[in-house]
Amino acid sequence: MLAPQSLCSTFVLMEPATRPPDWPRPPACLPHHLLHLPPEGARVAVAGLVLVRQRPGTAKGVIFVTLEDEFSTCNVVIWQAIYQRFRRAVIAGRLLRVTGRVQRQSGVTHVVAETVEDLSHMLDDLVRLHEPTRAADQP
Repeated sequence: MLAPQSLCSTFVLMEPATRPPDWPRPPACLPHHLLHLPPEGARVAVAGLVLVRQRPGTAKGVIFVTLEDEFSTCNVVIWQAIYQRFRRAVIAGRLLRVTGRVQRQSGVTHVVAETVEDLSHMLDDLVRLHEPTRAADQP
């Protein structure tokens, strides 16, 4: 039996055209491969699986999160004040929706977080939807 994380990773790695239609889609989120379109400072919402959380000691409390959707990755910057407001989501979320401002620096695009929402329940729904399929695959 596949672990929920393996099942979710399998769906993320699938090409969008072959992905089942019931793949959870966070509403009103910009796909990461289109982050070059909004102008600097534009407010956007992005969502994705959390790949990395970094809190370097030299960053003065700033947290860097890398999200992945079906197309690409997105760098998120979370300042200390935002972290304090959304601490639980930042620490424990497996699937996050982040609303913030686009920032471009040295050819790299970041989203500077204003709000962080934990959407991990959507992953749990995905696993429940495919539970009968997974059970039928077992010998």
